[in-house]
Amino acid sequence: MNVVVIGAQWGDEGKGKIVDYLASDAQIIVRFSGGANAGHTIVRGNEQFALHLVPSGVLYPDKTVILGTGMAIDPEALFTELDMLASRGIDWQGRVFISDRAHIVLPRYRDIDKAMEAARKLPIGTTGRGMGVTYSMKSSRDGVRLADLYDDERLANLEPTDVDFIRLWRDKMAPMSVDLTDFLSKHRNTYVLFEGAQGALLDLDAGTYPYVSSGMSGAAGAAAQGGIGPRRLDKILGVFKAYSTRVGNGPFPTEFNPDSQSALCQFVRDTGREYGVTTGRPRRCGYLDLVALRYACLVNSIDALVLTHLDVYDTLESFEACVGYKLNGKMLEHFPASIKDLTEAEPVLRTFAGWKRPLGQIRDYDDLPREARDYVAFIEEFTETKIEIISVGYDRRDTFVRKSPWIRS
Repeated sequence: MNVVVIGAQWGDEGKGKIVDYLASDAQIIVRFSGGANAGHTIVRGNEQFALHLVPSGVLYPDKTVILGTGMAIDPEALFTELDMLASRGIDWQGRVFISDRAHIVLPRYRDIDKAMEAARKLPIGTTGRGMGVTYSMKSSRDGVRLADLYDDERLANLEPTDVDFIRLWRDKMAPMSVDLTDFLSKHRNTYVLFEGAQGALLDLDAGTYPYVSSGMSGAAGAAAQGGIGPRRLDKILGVFKAYSTRVGNGPFPTEFNPDSQSALCQFVRDTGREYGVTTGRPRRCGYLDLVALRYACLVNSIDALVLTHLDVYDTLESFEACVGYKLNGKMLEHFPASIKDLTEAEPVLRTFAGWKRPLGQIRDYDDLPREARDYVAFIEEFTETKIEIISVGYDRRDTFVRKSPWIRS
């Protein structure tokens, strides 16, 4: 059975924790998109792990994890991460693999990335790690894949410094190479978890272009870049927070007003630890955007939602969520493609009563306060998508499942 986990907002929704939680029942975890620009935080007991390239299931000693075809692999970052895991007692040898069709990030790509960002009149807010350049090289057919590392004819197209860099790392990467499609075909009767990066609203095609990632961060990427066909995706889960955040530039209709709502923004940011895992940048914070969430459900065929950070609202008397946009005097109920429209749209807000009770020890949906259940029910009705997993903290244990994703619909 193949289950896909994607972000249903602008990234940073808690995908890493959810993948780590669900990985206990999976045999193989495939990360299908992104690169070292992504950051997934895993909390295990008193330990915290920040992962950027390695799939989140790596903390389980009996799981196979694979960096998929759609990823952009920075060898330096990868082995720094693997060394970190080894130093903390995680034996990864023999169970971390890389798709032989994945592309390699070369050092000069980072310099090009930073120069391009600096030259833009409207900066996107990239991490400067060379991801966009790697994907551009891939699209122009000038990139280099793991399968090409010993192909002298392919390497002849590169700069001499690129070749030197590849020769420095290829002997370490070669033993990790795997034909992903063939591997998954031989394990088609196992539970496979596909882990996305970034979020649906940062997808190159479906997101807020041009303020998006350079790859496929939506559910379609699991099939196109995860080594299987679309008809073999059994279930798609979309992870979202009880509020919204965004990193970098781009439209954010429900963002808290920095003048009148600075205290609320800081409260959510600090309570939710809303600082980038990769960059450390404070995240922009705002109300839950239900219009955007419904769009993410539709464009990704999301079967069920996963709600995280519900506990951030524990102490509030009330809070709000966006149920529409007001644009040019008219009510807008769909998520527009126009960046101009999204920037000018004013959120139409609905107020919800707070529960004034800590949720961290709750392990069953029926034990949630009525106000919290009312909030969940409204989201389900608005998006026409069930919320089947709820997280009320950072630890694996702070999670409860209303319906297992490993049950076929």
